[in-house]
Amino acid sequence: MSDQSTMEDNSQEIQFCFPNNNLSCFKEIKHEVEYVILYTFIALLSVFTVFLNLLVIISISHFKQLHTPTNLLILSLAVADLIVGLIVIPLMGIRFIESCWYFGETICFLLLFIIFMVVTASLGNLLFISVDRYIAISDPLRYTVRVTTEKVVFCIIVNWLCCGIYSVIILHNTMFYPETHDRCYGDCRVYFKFEHFVTDLIITFVAPSSVIMSIYVKIFCVAKYQAKVVNSVTSVSRSQRKAGKTLGIVVAIFFMCWIPYYVVILTEGNESTESVELNVTCWILYMNSCMNPLIYALFYKWFRISALYIVTLKIFKPSSEYLSLFPEDK
Repeated sequence: MSDQSTMEDNSQEIQFCFPNNNLSCFKEIKHEVEYVILYTFIALLSVFTVFLNLLVIISISHFKQLHTPTNLLILSLAVADLIVGLIVIPLMGIRFIESCWYFGETICFLLLFIIFMVVTASLGNLLFISVDRYIAISDPLRYTVRVTTEKVVFCIIVNWLCCGIYSVIILHNTMFYPETHDRCYGDCRVYFKFEHFVTDLIITFVAPSSVIMSIYVKIFCVAKYQAKVVNSVTSVSRSQRKAGKTLGIVVAIFFMCWIPYYVVILTEGNESTESVELNVTCWILYMNSCMNPLIYALFYKWFRISALYIVTLKIFKPSSEYLSLFPEDK
């Protein structure tokens, strides 16, 4: 009797994603309270991420004072974070909670492509931001000549195109030859060999991160040298250093969110099942997309002012795009 009751309990805990399909994946059944908590968390995280990044996008797009090369790069980064909140978090949340994929292979492959493209584009944006800050601090007199809106727009377009091409290449086997992988029906994840993980780690994280870190070390050295040489610091140089510091915090938090993920990946290697550690580090990555606007809110007064105007719908007033967001400059 005890053996029979144990089998019944197991059958209640694990079912098939598609009972009528012999190749169906197993579905893990959770308690009702777990479903409520997890779906509430996913919904709040998605809404919060979309709302905050929309504030950044609308602010930079609407107010003329924010139409600068640096802010265009921040806008591109916010678009990537918005896509995470609008598409990645909801769909990956359902997949995580239900432990099954119900949206078909096409949507699955499209989602994986979006994840890889958005992640690499975010790192590319951070790389361009670090270069922009270095030029602004090391060569402020020629900054407006060396860094123009046209050049930045070109860099953003190239960044997204290259990230899209790279995503297709790295996901080529997963997207176009799914039958070569030992997978069940109702699964949606990337199937990489360990060598592919290492290659992706080097190309999309180690190499650009090394460049970014070296640039910020140079920025720190230049700023320290300028502080020693110049006794009275102008408001322009102060604002440039503050912007460099703020965007440096963005980069640091980005690394803090990504390093645990790669550590887990390299530690687990070719394990076929997703561990608790892998799921936790993945969701830390997704949560990074809502952190950047919070950093702007803490350090940028212009963002707090523009966000207030957007929330109170004052942006619909005539000539609101010419609002002065830097009253201290008057």
